[in-house]
Amino acid sequence: MNDWPEGWSDDNRGPRYGRGSAGAQPDGAQVMRQVRRGPAVPPGQRSAYGDPGPAAPPYGAGVPQQPSYVDGQGHDEGAGYDSGYNTGQVYGGGRRGGGFVPNDNDPDPELDRYRPRPNWRRRIKWTAITLASVIVITSVATYFWADSKLRREVDLSQVIDRPASGSGTNYLIVGSDSREGMSKADEKKLHTGSAEGKRTDSMMILHVGDNGDTLVSLPRDSNVTVPSYKGSTSGKVYPATGRQEKLNATYAEDGPTLLVRTIEANTGLHIDHYVEIGFQGFANIVDAVGGVEINIDKGFSDKWSGANFKAGKQTLNGAQALAFVRTRHAFAASDLQRTKNQQKFLSALAHQVATPSTILNPFTFYPVMGAGLDSLIVDKDMSLWDLASMFWAMKGVQGGGGTSLNMPISGSVGGNLVWDKAKVKTLVDELNNDQKVTVSGN
Repeated sequence: MNDWPEGWSDDNRGPRYGRGSAGAQPDGAQVMRQVRRGPAVPPGQRSAYGDPGPAAPPYGAGVPQQPSYVDGQGHDEGAGYDSGYNTGQVYGGGRRGGGFVPNDNDPDPELDRYRPRPNWRRRIKWTAITLASVIVITSVATYFWADSKLRREVDLSQVIDRPASGSGTNYLIVGSDSREGMSKADEKKLHTGSAEGKRTDSMMILHVGDNGDTLVSLPRDSNVTVPSYKGSTSGKVYPATGRQEKLNATYAEDGPTLLVRTIEANTGLHIDHYVEIGFQGFANIVDAVGGVEINIDKGFSDKWSGANFKAGKQTLNGAQALAFVRTRHAFAASDLQRTKNQQKFLSALAHQVATPSTILNPFTFYPVMGAGLDSLIVDKDMSLWDLASMFWAMKGVQGGGGTSLNMPISGSVGGNLVWDKAKVKTLVDELNNDQKVTVSGN
């Protein structure tokens, strides 16, 4: 089909634009036709507004002259060409609509420039997601790091003839005189001496239950009957002979499993978990936490432990804390007063460890965790949750949320302290049934 009007040929179209022609203007017949408002004006006539109509085609073929695009025109004269940028319609709104806000920093306000409005809801959402992710990842990493450092060396499954478990959880907490990892300088600084092997300087049962937590100290000079037991290394079962010993002697004889077996046999209380800490580890924890504040009712000194304290509130470092919990020669009640001091200090230590200033400060929290976990020896079934529960219970006892006492004593025999059997039975029954403790100790 020929696109040109009848009677026109390709040769008589005049100067051509874009097809090798030298003409400066596009060929009128190829310019896009525009939509005009109102009825078309016949060639050679004027519109109702006085505007002349298009010139007649030079060849009389009825082809109208196309409008010019000079100065943005190309439609009705007098109606300015609107590209949409002047009114902001390109962005879906007026000058101050469509999600844009004025740029107040623009040095030339007349330019009326705009910038996108910040989406604060989106920013807050992604900030919260990022923060939560960091907390979760850090917590998981910390848990596995701490769990890997626990020294699970005590196998309570080797303990024979055990009493039934009661309500709540019972921890046996042991402070030993182990000098593991200590140099001669450390032994001198901490006044520990250089004895071979290890013994127990302190033993406590911590009961964690729904009716308040209870901390019971077992004097190391307690007179007990050694029961039948299974050797921790030989696996051989040794029958009971009715032999009487000091409680700490059973630990020296065959370690933690015989100590647990002896306590269970003499009390009827099932021990669920075992925790032990030596001299060096204890001092390291205290130093890592920045010292422990404690109020000493009456000043005392002891050349054997290196203690030299005045009365009043004070902060003890690692060496001072170790001297405080080991001193017994300075007291008329000897071991009974020492156990009370041990309870007091351990509760204060647990309270210090559990404070926000320790837990929320990574520069304190991780050194404390590292020092504590490196020096603790626990049973094979101990989890970090169990350990945390123990520390929170110790803190609760000091805060008045629990009870602390010595094992009830009725007298002594051969220098050994004899337990009050009637009171011990009542105490054990209350702990097994997770009842509020009514028994008082010495």
